[in-house]
Amino acid sequence: MAATLKDATAIVGIGQTPFAKQLRASEKTLACRAIVAALDDAGIRPSEVDAFASYTMEETDEVEIAKAIGAGDVTFFSRIGFGGGGSCATVAHLALAVATGQATVGVAWRSRKRGSGPRPWRDTRAQLPTPGQWTRPYGLLRPADEIAMLARRYMHEYGATRDHLFNVALACRNRANQNPAAMMYERPLTREMYMESRWISEPLCLFDNCLETDGALACVVVSAQRARDCRRRPVYVHAAAQGLPAQHHGMVNYWTDDPLTGPSWTAARHLWKNADFGPQHVDVAQIYDAFTPLIPLSLEGYGFCGRGEGAAFSEGGALEIGGRLPINTAGGGLSEAYVHGFNLINEGVRQLRGSSTAQVPDATTCLVTAGEGVPTSALLLRS
Repeated sequence: MAATLKDATAIVGIGQTPFAKQLRASEKTLACRAIVAALDDAGIRPSEVDAFASYTMEETDEVEIAKAIGAGDVTFFSRIGFGGGGSCATVAHLALAVATGQATVGVAWRSRKRGSGPRPWRDTRAQLPTPGQWTRPYGLLRPADEIAMLARRYMHEYGATRDHLFNVALACRNRANQNPAAMMYERPLTREMYMESRWISEPLCLFDNCLETDGALACVVVSAQRARDCRRRPVYVHAAAQGLPAQHHGMVNYWTDDPLTGPSWTAARHLWKNADFGPQHVDVAQIYDAFTPLIPLSLEGYGFCGRGEGAAFSEGGALEIGGRLPINTAGGGLSEAYVHGFNLINEGVRQLRGSSTAQVPDATTCLVTAGEGVPTSALLLRS
């Protein structure tokens, strides 16, 4: 795998719609707009697309999308499960397909009307998946409730505080304040606002939770050889990984010996094994942030610090531009938009193109991660 995937493919186009609490267009329309924008960004005709990848939770499908954009014959299509855990895997699946000759032009996308649409956990008609049968009858109704359990345990075991969670929320909000496309553009966050905000699921307050967003994003993957002839500077897929640890049991993860060692640890071992560089060489990271505690857990899982050190890592502006590891430089799910993490992929591409609204000087490597707490995925990108 390493011999065929490493730098064999590149992301050459990205596209997105506006982000808002409520957009009038349908999810299919939003998806097509993002995909066509990504193809235009790459300088590739829709008729050349022969591969698609998205999420199992995606309401639009490759059949309708292919017809709507005018794609040609499609020779590869893939869906990845587990919500936000699938974001990076969409690109990974396309990279594998292109690198092995199953396709030539791949499109990954996510379209979602979470801001104006229903919450998945409100559907009482559907039979609960196995993890939910053990948690929801006892009050853990939402992902926020499950992550709150992990956060409380993390705070108990390692001394993390709400100030550490604020550091995460602030870093993401500061970057969104620089990004005109972000929902939280020019809406600053202060410590006082954070500490006085209402609880969502204690110890998580309003600002520890991601936004609720309508919007869509897409990217285009081609071979490294073809990428040299595309319209934009290519961003190479250096390594990719998915992670499902043994005896994993959803976000609460209580069947394992150590619930705080989540899927990121499994994905990270495979990711770094197939890379030419390590965590110390990552210039900027786009870390999945549906909830603030996922950042310190991911910092540990991907090897940026030791076990139990993720909260302290956030101190002293470490997550800001100029810090030890700038994160989520468009604002992330906490302050740009929450579209199951796909905006982190596009921002990683912008960073390595040098076109971010919060550019890290001379960035040449970027880690992008999918949701921690669920079976996950990750990408290492390089320019």
